[in-house]
Amino acid sequence: MRAVDVIMKKRDGGELSREEIALVVDGYVSGAVPDYQVSAWLMAVFFGGMTARETADLTDLMLNSGSVMDLSGIAGPFVDKHSTGGVGDKVSLVLAPMAAACGLKVPMMSGRALGHTGGTLDKLESIPGYRTSLTEAEFRALIERDGYAMTGQTATTVPADKKLYALRDVTGTVESVPLITASILSKKVAEGAEALVFDVKCGPGAFMKTIEGAEALAQSLARTGKAMGKKIVSVITDMTEPLGFKVGNFLEVEESLDCLEGRGPADLMELSYVLGAWMLVAGGLKKDSAEARRGCEEAISSGRALELFMKNVVGQGGDPDRMLQLRGKARSRHSLELKAKAEGFLSIDAYKIGLAGVRLGVGRDKTSDPVFPDVGFEFFRKSGARVAAGERLGLMYGKDEASLEAARSLVEEALSVCSEPPERRPLVIKEIIA
Repeated sequence: MRAVDVIMKKRDGGELSREEIALVVDGYVSGAVPDYQVSAWLMAVFFGGMTARETADLTDLMLNSGSVMDLSGIAGPFVDKHSTGGVGDKVSLVLAPMAAACGLKVPMMSGRALGHTGGTLDKLESIPGYRTSLTEAEFRALIERDGYAMTGQTATTVPADKKLYALRDVTGTVESVPLITASILSKKVAEGAEALVFDVKCGPGAFMKTIEGAEALAQSLARTGKAMGKKIVSVITDMTEPLGFKVGNFLEVEESLDCLEGRGPADLMELSYVLGAWMLVAGGLKKDSAEARRGCEEAISSGRALELFMKNVVGQGGDPDRMLQLRGKARSRHSLELKAKAEGFLSIDAYKIGLAGVRLGVGRDKTSDPVFPDVGFEFFRKSGARVAAGERLGLMYGKDEASLEAARSLVEEALSVCSEPPERRPLVIKEIIA
């Protein structure tokens, strides 16, 4: 059996055996199967899809391509949350300390910017000194002491996903339900989580543009996760406009601090409470989401969540004093004021803002591209607001003047003003419990 035979079988609509999937996955990790053949296989999966059995086999093979975190000896419950990617989505920075303050253990393995969406690790690393490359011993110690830790994939943790994740980003194969399912679940099971809450984004700023597509992914995650013995809750949420008012790396750290102080934007606070409540229910600490939400709100109002966040910054090598000194000041000197071109109702397109952010230096075109901490967007109004012609809508910060110019046309398209208010979906569209 050759890799090309597996590619052709999937190209022609065939169902692959576990051994055939292993030939590609294990071969890619070992170097026996080259990038160009794996790229062709990814595209065949993108168009041909995978059955539930194929998806489960792919997930298990990716999980077992490396080591699995050993959290034995630490009292749980271990619960994590994962977002499928959005613009301005800094919920993890708020949610992890909030859930830990309620008694959960949160082993969070996060990723970097992918396409037009931001990356949790890039945001955290904008905090001076903060380290996201933790050893397993450091990861365990932080979880045991503080209740949570934030890390990236190590060379030995799910290496198949690390390689496939980077390749999907540059081959146009990100938006595939089985590939997303296997990528997410292999990492989450490897980090030691016993229950998982998935925030499946839906809309222009998400990888899944339609409710039907988002529900297919949510169901796939729930079905595959349950088959692996995990308690799963999938929450479909709207990603039509950016979450909150800030998009960037350190800009989103600032807005996360606002939330931990109980004064964050309404949409960001609401989503944090909804997802946090389901984490407590999935972990068995609360009987229903209403009781769990009250616990999350108390973790914020008491200051315990903020205290744990600050402890985590220190524990992962960051400088909290310097972070607070930079708050409100860490801005690129290359900036542009954004103004309304007409009177009417504002609409902000999350996808175009995300693409513009890549040009500014928030995200990456290539995996080797650097990201910048002090670039991005500060918006003064949200979609649906009535604005006057010439009114200031926000500020845009770029790594240099050329990046501002490159982003300008996208931002002008993203900030449209209409005579009627834009249609608005609820922030939380659907909840699926497995």
